[in-house]
Amino acid sequence: MAEDDDCIFCAIASGDGPGEIVQEDEHTVAFMDINPWTRGHALVIPREHSRNLYDIPEDVLSQTAVAAKRLALRMKERLGCDGINLLNSTEPAAWQTVFHFHIHVIPRYEDDPLQLPTRPQEGDPDEIAKVAEELRGGGVS
Repeated sequence: MAEDDDCIFCAIASGDGPGEIVQEDEHTVAFMDINPWTRGHALVIPREHSRNLYDIPEDVLSQTAVAAKRLALRMKERLGCDGINLLNSTEPAAWQTVFHFHIHVIPRYEDDPLQLPTRPQEGDPDEIAKVAEELRGGGVS
């Protein structure tokens, strides 16, 4: 499995770095976030190093997503959370600070204080259509 010698998450996955591991299998490791947003906030990472969503192979992404679901179900059962947020940040503009693909699994509780930086607002239908056209590349696919 490819590893980056300077990557703290690779060190945690190999057992050479600090981390409160809560779940692992041959492909993934889940451990507690050291700056939790809510009680139980954890990260799921692939053992194989990929910088971010742009770089991760699809099979490794799938394995990591399945592990995130498994952890979410465990959080629901054992922590009694009322919901879950999954979050991935890709590149600094999206808040990525550790450059090893990871999924935040954030238990949510009815009374927790966590608020996303914005609330959904009604969009401009013309702008939505324009962006959709850009993403389709001129044709629906």
